[in-house]
Amino acid sequence: MRIAVFSHYYLPEIGAPSARIGDFAAQWLAQGHDVHVATCFPNHPTGIVYPGHKAGWYAKESLRGVQVHRSWSYISPNKGFVKKSLGHVSFWLSSALTTTRRMPAPACAIGTSPTFFAAMAARACARRHRVPFIMEVRDLWPAIFVDLGVIRNQRIIRLLERWELWLYRSATRIVTVTEAFRQNLIERGIPPEKVVTITNGADTDYWTQQGEGARRLREELQLAGKTVVLYIGAHGISQGLGAILDAAEKTRGRTDIEYLFVGEGADKDKLVEQAKSRRLENVRFLGAVGKDQVRDFYSMADVCLVPLRNIPLFDTFIPSKMFEIMAVGCPILASVRGEAAEILRRSGAARVLDPEDSAAIAAGVCALADDRSLRDTLAVAGRAFVRREYSRRELARRYLETMADARRAMGLGEGA
Repeated sequence: MRIAVFSHYYLPEIGAPSARIGDFAAQWLAQGHDVHVATCFPNHPTGIVYPGHKAGWYAKESLRGVQVHRSWSYISPNKGFVKKSLGHVSFWLSSALTTTRRMPAPACAIGTSPTFFAAMAARACARRHRVPFIMEVRDLWPAIFVDLGVIRNQRIIRLLERWELWLYRSATRIVTVTEAFRQNLIERGIPPEKVVTITNGADTDYWTQQGEGARRLREELQLAGKTVVLYIGAHGISQGLGAILDAAEKTRGRTDIEYLFVGEGADKDKLVEQAKSRRLENVRFLGAVGKDQVRDFYSMADVCLVPLRNIPLFDTFIPSKMFEIMAVGCPILASVRGEAAEILRRSGAARVLDPEDSAAIAAGVCALADDRSLRDTLAVAGRAFVRREYSRRELARRYLETMADARRAMGLGEGA
């Protein structure tokens, strides 16, 4: 079966969408399917095109067996709502004009949101070839921007919500990454049989402990004798990283504990300035790193942080990084609620706290720093849990079943 996936982000970029699509693509290839990805020239999160790539109108490459179609987009750093939106809109238009005309006819077209623009491009491809359109919902958009206060104009909100529901209704099938998202769509009138939950997970063959990489990284960063508390990922409005700085200030007397922030994002400059003004010598900021280095950082850390803002909508979110962290075997301190908290408690791999509770975070960091036996117990439990329940291989198989079901719904066969 030929599978087309439309996503603003893809390898070699880092982040949740790139990891999810890249892992699924690898599994589908291994099972004999032909995978095409429509995306941009890689530049996330810095807005600088990656080495080995040159931005243009269109380019095609084979990346680990996946046929990658890159089309022009407006490029900017991962900062500023308007500029980021321009990037998404431009990808929608350019992919419709280039990729959909060059890509061979797929058996189905998948568009991953947020935002809606990659989904719109997938819908256009599906209509062109009269195949199923599968919309993947990784975040509830625009609801998340409304709750964060990014969008306040009620007329714009109503327009976006109508657009959102129109896309859901026009999709042959909808794939959500959490069961809470699925229930949200059903409560808003989407037929239950149309919506399938396929969570994030981890490629447990890739996400393993890197002993040599961890040792080398500790030496490079001069962390001998330190308990390393790591946050790696986007530094944006969704993570509530200010509470981590507050926790670092509460534990500044513990010279054996160091907080590492690794990544980029809209709030990073502000966080760096806050740490500097508060003279937090136990905090260090590093830039974004590649996927292999992420694995080394997870392997090196003593505790990994998984935070979210204290906003009710985030109770429906499951941070994808938590599966990779568990697979590597690093203890987690998570300030989350809802479905993510339930999964982490069930895993036995984490200590779960309320979002943005800096006092609880500080106490949790100290407790884990002082108890090596507990950290070892959490690490072992996490890897076993992910291998048992959240392997990408099994999730990819379920996705293929959803594609086949979508084709049957349209009266089509298995597909080319």
